[in-house]
Amino acid sequence: MMKKNKKRVSPANIFIYTTLTLMGIVWLLPIAWLVLISFRGDDTGPYPANVFPKVFTLNNYTKLFTETGLFNYPRWFMNTLIVAVFTCIISTILVLMISYAFSRLRFKSRTKYMNIGLILGMFPGFMTMIAVYNILKLVGLDQSLAALVLVYSGASCMGYYIAKGFFDTLPIAMDEAATIDGATKSQIFWKITLPMSKPIVVYTILISFMAPWVDFIFVSVIMRDNYQNYTLALGLFQMLSRENISVYFTRFCAGAVLVAIPITLLFVKMQKYYVEGVTGGSVKG
Repeated sequence: MMKKNKKRVSPANIFIYTTLTLMGIVWLLPIAWLVLISFRGDDTGPYPANVFPKVFTLNNYTKLFTETGLFNYPRWFMNTLIVAVFTCIISTILVLMISYAFSRLRFKSRTKYMNIGLILGMFPGFMTMIAVYNILKLVGLDQSLAALVLVYSGASCMGYYIAKGFFDTLPIAMDEAATIDGATKSQIFWKITLPMSKPIVVYTILISFMAPWVDFIFVSVIMRDNYQNYTLALGLFQMLSRENISVYFTRFCAGAVLVAIPITLLFVKMQKYYVEGVTGGSVKG
């Protein structure tokens, strides 16, 4: 009889696996609790007597889309989707073009501009909220979805460093060969560089879409009392006010679950490219 070779697991690996398992449980518990509460039908308050619901129901989900008198969840969802899509398109184009320019082009004050961008990116965005709101009010764009798109798109330009690092890994010999063949810088960018940069393009799209989807601070300042133009983050927060939380808490949980589904599916679908974009890529030439 042949003896089977048994692989030994080192104590270090056991410790790592155990730690990661415990951390995973800690991270998943709040999500599991949120999902359970969203299906709760026996208690609508924020402090249920039982951990597991005695009655499961879909009413919390259906009421989000049917009872829109006080909390217009469908309208907020569409507002968030519109802002996220347009921000994603504009931000992705801006970030990739800026990153490519700093990576490939050599021009006067290039280093100075990069340093200025780095310094400005170190300051938290909420420091400029009041100034941004006053500027938007002066031009007549306050409390509008267009204002949110402009703010998120403008802020995204400071996040060009990762894309620039990726473009730096691409062989410059390809650009030189294309230039010899008569290609312009624009043609090289759109027809050669971008098709080879799928990981960083997908990563930029994902980050650009997530930012407006989950933001609360800027939308609360810009929209103020314009109820119809709220996004999901600000709208759901209204359900947690003192006068509403006892009645709408389970509905808030249902809304939070629905908010997380698009981002979760998008991230799972693009996780491979997300990791490649963060770690950087290389092309053999």
